[in-house]
Amino acid sequence: MTTLGTPLSDHAFRVLLLGSGELGKEVAIELQRFGCEVIAADRYPDAPAMQVAHRSHVLDMLDGDAIRALIAQERPQLIVPEIEAIHTATLVELEREMEREPAAQASGAAARTRIIPTARAAWLTMDREGIRRLAAETLGLATSPYRFVDTHEQYRAAVAEVGLPCVVKPVMSSSGKGQSLVRGADDIHPAWAHAQTGGRAGAGRVIVEGFIDFDYEITLLTVRHAGGTTFCAPIGHLQRDGDYRESWQPQPMSPLALERSQHIARAITDDLGGFGVFGVELFVKGDEVWFSEVSPRPHDTGLVTLASQELSQFALHARAILGLPIPSVRSSGTAASCAVLAHGHGVPVFGGVDAALAQAGTQLRLFGKPRVDGQRRVAVTLALGEDIEQARERARTAAAALRIELR
Repeated sequence: MTTLGTPLSDHAFRVLLLGSGELGKEVAIELQRFGCEVIAADRYPDAPAMQVAHRSHVLDMLDGDAIRALIAQERPQLIVPEIEAIHTATLVELEREMEREPAAQASGAAARTRIIPTARAAWLTMDREGIRRLAAETLGLATSPYRFVDTHEQYRAAVAEVGLPCVVKPVMSSSGKGQSLVRGADDIHPAWAHAQTGGRAGAGRVIVEGFIDFDYEITLLTVRHAGGTTFCAPIGHLQRDGDYRESWQPQPMSPLALERSQHIARAITDDLGGFGVFGVELFVKGDEVWFSEVSPRPHDTGLVTLASQELSQFALHARAILGLPIPSVRSSGTAASCAVLAHGHGVPVFGGVDAALAQAGTQLRLFGKPRVDGQRRVAVTLALGEDIEQARERARTAAAALRIELR
């Protein structure tokens, strides 16, 4: 039985978010609907989730000692990693300590502290090598051909072995950072250089992936909870430069492809364990399905569920990690999302908000990113439609109506 207290009291149920971006912000809001005391942490001040949390902390998320000190200070019941760039080895150590000393406070954390979904899941999925070897070599799931390399010489050999076109990524990165599509010989060296500068943890190990000629990509949101495993309808999405630009739900697919997708998603999430939403990314061609990646948390393409589902992925995540029942996921209709990017340097100011919301069935989320330096996702538009194309067109039109000035 789940017991929840009152925020800012001695009986509060405290949840620490490690990562405070736009996805974490929605999770924080959903947790607060259940009276949780939410503490948001990230590497920069005034991050989106910090703006709605009860307290916030700024720290180097790759500093294990800093993470230990924060957990000892806040003594949360749940630790929820919301980004990849965390010193996950520290979480693994803490989880082991808490398992060895179940009746004591391990390293300052409350005895009931749990890491969501598990420390192992956070550790494996931060590193593309760990999760790819688990999927392909341990679980025997279909994936693209791949090679991991450490040097430029190994890299060139891997490209020759895997063949062109291929995709090159740092093993530690997300949202397309450091990723390149190598189409021909002239792309080979620039892709290596980009991978060495674009990763979350600096220069280092790289994965070279064979290119799969797929019809479409999906994210299959998979919810592990006290009552079992629940799948949301498949989400189709458009990526550009390795990062999400549009998503829609439901993505039409054959019954056999959906069955195979759910089999893969169940296999990988059962192995990772724990409760919560997992974003399982898959390539689909006809009835064939290949595993791509998995995030042990709500997924950026799943922003569409703010419009498409009665309970969004964030509401489902909150329920699952709190041990609360997950009902059948009910659709609100065909919907689409469109990411809004800002380019340049400064604090974003939004005009045209009224025009963006002029169409029926359209919604908008301004993330509250405190600053843009280069290119950054700062908002998302959401729209319902009679079909996918109408929903996508409405979401794109709403996004185009926004006018962003960086001051």
